[in-house]
Amino acid sequence: MVTNRICNYTCGARYIYCHVNQFTRQSTYGMIGNTILSKKREKTMKKKISIVALSSVLIAGSAMASGYRIPEQSVDSVAKAGANVASANQADTAYYNPANMGWLKKDAWQFEGALTYINLPSVSYEDNRSPLMNGSSKTENFLLPTFFLVSPDMNNFRLGISAIAPFGLSKRWEQPFPRSTAEEYSLNVYELNPTVSYTISDMFSLAGGVRMIYSTAQVSNYAVQSSGMMVTRSMEGDAMEWGYNLAASVRPTKDMNISATYRSNVDLGLDGDVTMGTNTPSIFVMETSGAVDLPAPAVLSLSLAYTFGPATIDLTWDRTFWSEYESIEFDYSSPVAHPVLNAVYTPAIPKNWDDSNGYRIGLSYVLNQDVTLMAGFAYDETPIPDETLGFELPGSNAWLYSVGVRYRVSEAMEIGAGYLYDYKESRTVVNGSATTGINGEFTDAAAHLLSFGLSYDF
Repeated sequence: MVTNRICNYTCGARYIYCHVNQFTRQSTYGMIGNTILSKKREKTMKKKISIVALSSVLIAGSAMASGYRIPEQSVDSVAKAGANVASANQADTAYYNPANMGWLKKDAWQFEGALTYINLPSVSYEDNRSPLMNGSSKTENFLLPTFFLVSPDMNNFRLGISAIAPFGLSKRWEQPFPRSTAEEYSLNVYELNPTVSYTISDMFSLAGGVRMIYSTAQVSNYAVQSSGMMVTRSMEGDAMEWGYNLAASVRPTKDMNISATYRSNVDLGLDGDVTMGTNTPSIFVMETSGAVDLPAPAVLSLSLAYTFGPATIDLTWDRTFWSEYESIEFDYSSPVAHPVLNAVYTPAIPKNWDDSNGYRIGLSYVLNQDVTLMAGFAYDETPIPDETLGFELPGSNAWLYSVGVRYRVSEAMEIGAGYLYDYKESRTVVNGSATTGINGEFTDAAAHLLSFGLSYDF
């Protein structure tokens, strides 16, 4: 089938756009793609839960908050738009504020498991230069399981453990211009976080923990220059890294809690297999290994919770230190001998993200001894400057609205559900930098989260 396509050829920091007429999918363009696909099928497939952006690598970006961070990991955090720090009073306090573990009402093992469905609607892009450069991303759907466990009191000490997925994002594009840099990007981050708290008094508690983070990533993209030469690359990698977290809570009165938490930056040193190729002057495929470093940035949260009668309000401010994300640079174990592949895929890609703030308010209301209602609102700043905005993560400032409910089934069991809507502002980038070549508007970005959970004491 003969088609008109807009395509681009990336050379270092430059993007040259051209119309390619009478281009058929059965040409050597398809042959090189099929060759690389067959090479990939020979490799062991790595397990993944999409969370993206190896940007030119990195992640479901955050599908929720600034960048690719996902604050909502439990029913209460979904229902209260992430304002679940000073007010945390379920087993998920092991993750959100382990200093509160010593003040949990029950002296028992407390377990909570949650399953969150995440829907990312299609994002639309309208280019200012030509409708042939427009595009829309694929709709993404994910299931995110998490669990939390807190021990009974042991001489003012309590132990906790959390299994979460704190970062992520996924974007896939099929149109020629967007997919030249982001045909598919995915980063999968899994964290196991054991913590310990020490309750100094009824007024003061401290906690700390170790972050064990395993991540896998995949990136694929291709571009075509005016001569018809196609360049393509795919990479799969993984990493195991370590970090830490700290927490402190002060209760000036029985109704007030002031808390601070800090989660350290973790650099994800992803290593894996790389396949790249081109179709001119003949089919050329290169297989090697490669590495890239990406940040899972530090997060500082300050939170105030106050209980008045049956209601508790939680005001939380958090700052994510995205300025760690300065650039992406792939390090290949073998020199990239082909001059065009070398020009396209070896230069560092600047990011220069900014630290960003999140402002959250959560409300819980004890309707009766069995039912607790929850609601939340939040505003998340984007860390991504116009100059480095890309199709792998077309982020913008976000407004979050949420509701939820908990129901006590028995003395030992509780079930809950929460829903969150994440509305992202439209974003226009005019005369985008040579790095991205974006000159247009992104619209319709959003996220829907629906979480179900079960808590059990034993």
